[in-house]
Amino acid sequence: MKIAMKTPLVEIDGDEMTRVLWAAVKETLLEPFVELKTECYDLSVTERDKTGDRVTGEAAEAILRYGVGVKCATITTTEARLKEYGLARLYPSPNATIRAALDGTVFRSPILLPSVRPAVSTWTEPVVIARHAYGDVYRAAEMAVDGPGKAELVWTGADGSERRISVADMPGGGVLQAMHNLDTSIESFARSCFRYALDARLPLMFAAKDTISHVYDGRFREIFDAVSAEYADRFAAAGITYFYTLIDDAVARVVKGRGGILWACKNYDGDVMSDMVASACGSLAMMRSVLVSPSGAYEFEAAHGTVQRHYYRYLNGEKPSTNPAALIFAWTGALSKRAELDRVAELAAFARNLEQAVIGTIESGSMTADLQAISSLKPDKALDSWAFLEKIAERMRGERI
Repeated sequence: MKIAMKTPLVEIDGDEMTRVLWAAVKETLLEPFVELKTECYDLSVTERDKTGDRVTGEAAEAILRYGVGVKCATITTTEARLKEYGLARLYPSPNATIRAALDGTVFRSPILLPSVRPAVSTWTEPVVIARHAYGDVYRAAEMAVDGPGKAELVWTGADGSERRISVADMPGGGVLQAMHNLDTSIESFARSCFRYALDARLPLMFAAKDTISHVYDGRFREIFDAVSAEYADRFAAAGITYFYTLIDDAVARVVKGRGGILWACKNYDGDVMSDMVASACGSLAMMRSVLVSPSGAYEFEAAHGTVQRHYYRYLNGEKPSTNPAALIFAWTGALSKRAELDRVAELAAFARNLEQAVIGTIESGSMTADLQAISSLKPDKALDSWAFLEKIAERMRGERI
């Protein structure tokens, strides 16, 4: 008998190889065991083009409405993609659109395997990266100048008042960039980090460079310090701590530490550091990723892209050895959160068992090519994606324990 769900979760389909594997994961590992209840949105690049990207906003609204979403990887359009798919125009990153709508923070943590040792030998527990998902260089205004002149930063208040500061006297050509952030977004980021740290029982570290960026990074530190005061008693009761340090010191601490920490980063820092952690732990396909909104909504996704190269091989009739683990863990994360919110113990147990089945399958020597190359088990051959999924299904059915 299949496990029933009380409330739907939002299912967001994507592009290319991950879209193919998304369907395979559902067919092989989910639908035989769970009576899936989802509200579906197609965020393939062609569907976004057809709707003028309206569907992306609708998907974000649905996540806020239902509280839990699960998302496949999607194409971020470029000039090359515009030509390839015959799009009407370039569209913003679906992830960025959803992050903005949810005012969310992205938390990423590696899925550690006994047979795959991290490149950082001291890591015995995951390093979890909390990435602020608003502002900084991702919403910067930029300008190239081709001669001498003066650059100024000007603020015009709603009342018409003006403030201006000199940026630089430019002796010749160069480039200019202006970044911004919002107190409300920084506060939401901080609260999401403190809430996640409490839930995960992880110490929280926030790192920036306020010794150089006294105003910009200094504002982040001030807001984090203010929010930390609200959480001080709860952190003490949980036996965890919060501290601020400079970003360069944070890197040194993490590289020499054992892991087991939540590292809060500004937008660009988090973008870079989450990829660093993924690479150091072996594979982007072995990363958990969840977007947490201060409203209490969650969106689980694969941390990697659409695996374009493998998709072209698939279209030519091959069965690539693409690792679907991050897609599976996106689903288990969403189902686990849905189970927690709806108090469905059987669904929570299924999510845990599926994660254990994935890890058990890999540790038995059955794995995809990305893991075969770095695993201490040294299996003779790598499985294609479908064979790997079937091995996991066998464990779930109890055919191999």
